[in-house]
Amino acid sequence: MSSTPHYLLIDISNSMTKIAPSGVAEIEADPILIPTAEITEEVLVELPWKPRDGACAVILSSVVPEKSKVIGTAFGEDCVLSVSSSIELGIGIDYPSPETIGADRLANAAATVCYYGAPAVVVDFGTAVTFDILSAAGAYVGGVIAPGLSAMTEYMFDHTALLPRIDLEEPKSVIGKSTEEAMQAGAVLGYRGLVKDILTAIVDELGCEAPPVVATGGYANLIASGIAAIHLVHDNLTLEGLRIIGGLNIPE
Repeated sequence: MSSTPHYLLIDISNSMTKIAPSGVAEIEADPILIPTAEITEEVLVELPWKPRDGACAVILSSVVPEKSKVIGTAFGEDCVLSVSSSIELGIGIDYPSPETIGADRLANAAATVCYYGAPAVVVDFGTAVTFDILSAAGAYVGGVIAPGLSAMTEYMFDHTALLPRIDLEEPKSVIGKSTEEAMQAGAVLGYRGLVKDILTAIVDELGCEAPPVVATGGYANLIASGIAAIHLVHDNLTLEGLRIIGGLNIPE
């Protein structure tokens, strides 16, 4: 049976889409994960949750414009609040072109300031890995974008004759005893090195001691487990940001 939550939170990334029902104070159920390529009106109609009639109750973060249109068509454009720099976010923005900041990055920033304060750094391990920085004043000031872990390993598979596709997991040793083990060590340990160096440079430039560093995204647990500078992993950080933004923009 379908239920009618206060908000329907939808986070569309390049690879996967997360959908969850939410009240004003908390997310009400574990999110459903759907490959973004499979998001259609037919799939959305079959969700166990429906937006409230007559309310702007779908809170959307999307980095895939064509799928944003599908959401608008399925639920009605007037029912969808799309996250952008032009709405209330609960944070400041100190950035030359705020309209170019990704919706997911704004949602992550909003949730981080709400839960952990500022200054802070968010690391989102998705198709790309993004680092987003919040100043001591609670303002979004910029970030770093690097290739995602799976993008790097898939590139090797796609562009070499003999290297296989690998499962990304903790390597047994830095010295691999097979091609797969060697690739796992290079991918996971090498990626941790990339993340550590970027975090060190960010903290140095911020000029503060050990700000909270919050990780989220598909490979957050795997990579963060070997990086002392990452203080915690918050799997639903983006969805929490959408919930918070909904409360700031939609009347009760």
